[in-house]
This record gives sequence, C-alpha cells and structure tokens, in this order.
Amino acid sequence: MEKTTLLTSLLQAKLLCFSLIYLLSAVYLSLPSTKCSFRSTSGDALFSYPSSYGEHKYAISTTRSSCNSPVFFSDYSIVLKKMQNMMKNSTPVASLRYMQGNAQIFGGNFSFEKRMSYFDETETEIPCGFMQRFPISNSDQISMEKCDGLVVVSAIFNDHDKIRQPKNIGSRTLDHVSFFMFVDHATLKTLRSHNLISTKESEETKIGAWRIVKVLSGSLYENAAMNGVIPKHLVHRLFPNAKYSIWVDAKLQLMIDPLLLLDSLIVKRNVDMALSKHPYFVHTMEEAIATARWKKWWDVNGLKVQMETYCEHGLEPWNSNKPYPTDVPDSALILRKHSASTNLFSCLLFNELEAFNPRDQLPFAFVRDKINQRLKINMFEVEVFEQVVLEYRHNLKQGGAQVGPELKWASSDLFGNEENCSKCEGYFMKMWGNHMIDSFLCNRYGRF
Repeated sequence: MEKTTLLTSLLQAKLLCFSLIYLLSAVYLSLPSTKCSFRSTSGDALFSYPSSYGEHKYAISTTRSSCNSPVFFSDYSIVLKKMQNMMKNSTPVASLRYMQGNAQIFGGNFSFEKRMSYFDETETEIPCGFMQRFPISNSDQISMEKCDGLVVVSAIFNDHDKIRQPKNIGSRTLDHVSFFMFVDHATLKTLRSHNLISTKESEETKIGAWRIVKVLSGSLYENAAMNGVIPKHLVHRLFPNAKYSIWVDAKLQLMIDPLLLLDSLIVKRNVDMALSKHPYFVHTMEEAIATARWKKWWDVNGLKVQMETYCEHGLEPWNSNKPYPTDVPDSALILRKHSASTNLFSCLLFNELEAFNPRDQLPFAFVRDKINQRLKINMFEVEVFEQVVLEYRHNLKQGGAQVGPELKWASSDLFGNEENCSKCEGYFMKMWGNHMIDSFLCNRYGRF
C-alpha cells in the first residue's frame, strides 16, 4: 500500500513538472514579436562577388552575450508603415546658415579662437566645410539631393576596405532607403580589377545596394582618413534634404535592416544621435594615450598640443554628473536625426578634425559638452554594436598603412619629459586622483 502511494506521488510530481515546462514554453511562445538582437543568415544576397575579391575575409569574432543589453525590434511591416508616415509628415529641419567661401583648404582651417566662437552661435553663418567644391559628378550630386528620407552612407579611400552588402534587408527597404558609398581612384582601380564595375563611365554605378560615388580626392586632403571624415560627419550637407542618416564604416557589415535600427535606437528613444560606447575607455585622455601608444596617429606632438588645448579650455574627465555614460564613443556606426543641434555638432566636430587630425573620438566630448545646444544621445552598449554589425579588419597592405602626416615622428608616449606638468594636470588629478599623479603620470611618462 505504501509503495503504491509513493509511486502515485512520484507520477503526480512528474506530471506537475511537465505541466510547468509546457506552461512556461507556451508563455514564451506567446510573447510579442519583438526580440533580442541576433545575427541571422536569412535573406537573399544582394550581390554576388567573385571569390578573388574576398569581401568576407578577416572577420573579427565577438565574445559578448547578445542579451544582457538586448535590442528589441518591432515587426518589419509595422516599422515600415511607421517610417513611411513619419518621413511624409515630418516638418523641414530648421536650417543652419553655412559660411561660403573659396579657401585653399576644404574646411577653411580656422584658428581655435575662431572655431570656439561658433559654439554658442546659431544665428550667424557657421563654418562647415565646403569652402571648396566637393569633387563629385553632377549626376551623383543631383541624386544625393533627391534623398528626402533615410540615407545609409559609407566611404572607402585608398582601397582601405571592402564593399560589403547589408544583410537581412526587408522586402521594401531598398525602395525607401538609399545606400551611398564614396570611393577614390585607388579604390575604383581595385573594383575594376575584380570586374565589379565597368571601366566605362556611366551616370550611375551600383554594386548591390550601394550606389558608388567617385570622389576626385586629389583636390581635397592629402590624408585619406581626413577625406573619409567629409561624408562621415558632413552627411547633412551632402544630403541636404535627408531627414535621417546612418553612417557605417566600411570595415563593418550591416546585419540588421536600417529601418529597424533607426526605429529602435533613435525614434523610440526620442534622441538626436545614437552610437556605441567605446569597449574599454570612458575618458578622452585614455583614448589619446592609446592613440599615441598604438600609433593610430603618428604625430604625437600634435596630439599633445590638441589635448593641452582642450584641457586649457575646459575639457573635463568623465564623471557621473555628466548626462552621458562615457566620453569616448565607438564612432564606426552613427545614427542621426538631422536636426539643427546634430547638424551644428557635426559642423563643429568636423572643424576640430581638420584643425588637428581625423581621430574623431578625441574632440567628441569636448565639442559635445561645450556646444550651446544640448544633444540627446543614445550611447548604447558595446554588445549591441557587436550584434547589429559584423566587423572586419582593414585591407592588409605590404609595409602597413601610412597613418598621419609625413613628419619626424616623436616618441610613442604622449607625454614627454618636461620641467613642468602641463595644462592637463588638473584633468589627470580628477581622473586618477592626486595620489596617482606623481607615481604614474610624472614618473612613468615624464612631466606632461
């Protein structure tokens, strides 16, 4: 009798367990269609590359979980209709007035005092590049000016990357979103050698989703990275009627439909701009030290002057009182709502890049914190970035890529041996604390 009772109890316990599992499964399956970001391999390829091109070589693996900070996407059909109505009914952006001219340099090369004078101004003409004509064809310019919704922009100069097609694109996205890839002669030469484009000139050249725009970069900057800064940060000037834009570094492959990205990272959060946090740094000076140490920019003396200039004019290390989670972004993916505030920020940031170097993480916090019009920025987690794009290494070139101007290189340390601590001593005291200055900064690196 006791054995029968025990057996019955065990069977009832098992049935209860199975019932709970079934209930939990049913609840999970009944959840809304929004989901944590994931990489899917579904969807037809937009373009078939020859094997010699190697567009999928050198992918960088990711190690972070995709669901600690999930990105939730609504159903594609809902987002498509929402975006159509939003683009149709949106009011024109209050346009800034831009300075015109005929300077020897594309951006005008203004002094620091002159550049600072525009941080509080919106009524006067703002310097924002285009002091020379941007050297593209008339047909490309006309097409760019016709973009009045969302535009996705990228660039390859000096054959530094591969053209990679976006993945998981919705069935009607290409009818509503324009993709533009800016390239120079060196990049075009490689594309033609792989028969990706014709050697004959035509008004429109496309590779999959991307419209290819040839830039005669010889009349711009000597440094290819600085030429890439123009479409990256002056996208609102190249596409004056676009309401939103997504910048995608050519080392990235977009893995999520751009309409879903825009809806989740910009529209739902009601922000002006969205970009990822840096995976390691929160302070601008950390990025500056790494830039010098790892030779991301070789003119270390120029980096030192830049940082001292910012420190002298109020650059502060990150702290919890700032309305942003970090001072250092990963700017490889930038989503923007084209508004007066984001356009002004982009202009002022570009001016700093022309004045010093194209490393846009260095002036980012200085411009963001000093600008009169406060920006609403969604600085999302690194794991979100790693799930919405796939990152590749740059093209490997014999002898390595030249980065920075041809100068007599300084030490790879940002801090040289000097008698007096520099104008950035206060920054380091706030960042590391007084007890760290002598033991770390002045002893290890010398007087900054």
